[in-house]
Amino acid sequence: MHLKKIALFNYKNFSEASFEFDTKINCFVGKNGVGKTNVLDAIYHLSYGKSYFNPLAVQNIKHDEEFFVIDGEFEKNERNEQIVCSLKKGQKKILKRNSKQYDKFSDHIGFIPLVIISPADSDLIVEGSETRRKFLDSVISQLDSNYLQQLIHYQKIVSQRNALLKYFALNHIFETDTLYIYNEQLDGLGQAIFEKRRQFIDEFIPIFNKHHQAITGTEEAVQLVYISHLHEKTLLQLLQENINKDRALHYTSVGVHRDDLSFEIDNYPIKKFGSQGQQKSFLIALKLAQFEFVKKQSGEIPILLFDDIFDKLDETRVEKIVEMVNNEVFGQLFISDTHPQRTENIIKSTHQSYKMFHL
Repeated sequence: MHLKKIALFNYKNFSEASFEFDTKINCFVGKNGVGKTNVLDAIYHLSYGKSYFNPLAVQNIKHDEEFFVIDGEFEKNERNEQIVCSLKKGQKKILKRNSKQYDKFSDHIGFIPLVIISPADSDLIVEGSETRRKFLDSVISQLDSNYLQQLIHYQKIVSQRNALLKYFALNHIFETDTLYIYNEQLDGLGQAIFEKRRQFIDEFIPIFNKHHQAITGTEEAVQLVYISHLHEKTLLQLLQENINKDRALHYTSVGVHRDDLSFEIDNYPIKKFGSQGQQKSFLIALKLAQFEFVKKQSGEIPILLFDDIFDKLDETRVEKIVEMVNNEVFGQLFISDTHPQRTENIIKSTHQSYKMFHL
């Protein structure tokens, strides 16, 4: 997997810009605010069909403009693949592969395997369970399109069940039989999602532990714990037991849409008991484990985006990471940093081809 070139039109702070990548390591350097992260986000956009940093698509359009276009050319399995993502205000976002528009964005997920490491990853620790579920689902979905479809279907039924609960409340009625139809559908899908998440975590933890040890150089005890109501009971049982609670709340209070990942150090939440350095090491290990897992399962080396590389790591650890490029662990690598010389000094040590883009 190799990104050959990318062109941006009215994307974030860029009116028009294009970049060609004929090297393994590509570094975007310059002061804060010049658009280094925006280029990396544009690459991410072509993989996932959305921004990593801004969930409101229209806010990725440059101020006072009506649309944006990101046009990328990749080489995959010795074939050129053109991916174009565009959005016009007031219209739906469009994603095309080789000029053919996708009917569903979900059909594209996994085609361009990619992992991003960014200061924004701290949200995984400080934000609520939804952020960690999204991470979990994102990794599995890149490798299992059936899982993604099950997830989309499940979320649709939860929305329908919630709408029904609100309808009952507004009209002062309650139809148990109607609700039970939704419960049965959620049970089948929820159980399948739960099993895939549990299997993923079981395979992922040893990889995560290996990377954490390599980064920190310690045997520090860290844990990834999958939290789900379904460890104890079936979803059908849970929905039946919580029927009065759901009726009072007007939404579905149990199910895999409430699952969480607990990040722990010495069996305590890293959010409360981990130092800033420990939290950063945890997140880097998490993302490098994601990289290795996707690589192993897909048989392709993902593109790796390393945003603001020195925000998370000191120079020694950056050197360790960059050495992995030398060992053929990584494929194409994109780095952003505010200090050109610092970055170039470390990159030179790999003796790999590299290119500096000064923004």
